[in-house]
Amino acid sequence: MKQPIFAANWKMNHAPADATAFMRAFLAHFGKRQDRGVIFFPPALSFGAVVGALKDRPDIQLGVQNIYWEDKGAFTGENSATIARASGAKYVLVGHSERRHVFGETEEETGKKVAAATRAGLTPIVCVGETLAQREAGETEMVVLRQLRAALSTVSSNDAGNAVIAYEPVWAIGTGKTATPADASTVHQAIGAELRRLLDSGSTAVPILYGGSVNRGNAADLLAAPEVDGLLVGGASLDAEGWASIVLT
Repeated sequence: MKQPIFAANWKMNHAPADATAFMRAFLAHFGKRQDRGVIFFPPALSFGAVVGALKDRPDIQLGVQNIYWEDKGAFTGENSATIARASGAKYVLVGHSERRHVFGETEEETGKKVAAATRAGLTPIVCVGETLAQREAGETEMVVLRQLRAALSTVSSNDAGNAVIAYEPVWAIGTGKTATPADASTVHQAIGAELRRLLDSGSTAVPILYGGSVNRGNAADLLAAPEVDGLLVGGASLDAEGWASIVLT
């Protein structure tokens, strides 16, 4: 059984001082453990504050919310995978629904970012998911697997096998609507089958997380669903005590 992963995406929340206070409160509830992975994705300007707060907690990892696909250059406002890695990140979110649907990130661009992350030694957490219209049209599996293939098409099967996948139905993000454990399990099973095909393997160690209006009330049921290896959490990760209760599920 895979070690569960709990990833906190703070999005554009928690300035540096707030991030430091959050980590102090969270660590008071969450002692060192080796039976689960915990990853924080703070906003870029608060990243250094969280690095400092976690200097004595190597059991907790850090990631960045976005990267550009070039390693360096005249790209004002962007951050490269190499800079992220040098700053202490081990993970990066790629293809989050807000990057796709708010900022217009294309499937080709997600592939470029996965390649850049891999070159720099970052682990990409590749986000895939369908809109409500696509779900109602019966296109969930087609959309999700297309996004998955596009994201992993730029790296070798060995590198693809080191990624993490997050299924986050767009219609469930920030809406209060959540896929049922059975819904999540069905899509995760399809993702797992596609990964086995892409990696030419009878089994895969690639973790598949669920994200979309996860909270302390539904976290345990979602995590118990077959093929759900962890949770990618947005709003519910902004409260230290609440997030600790989810991580300790």
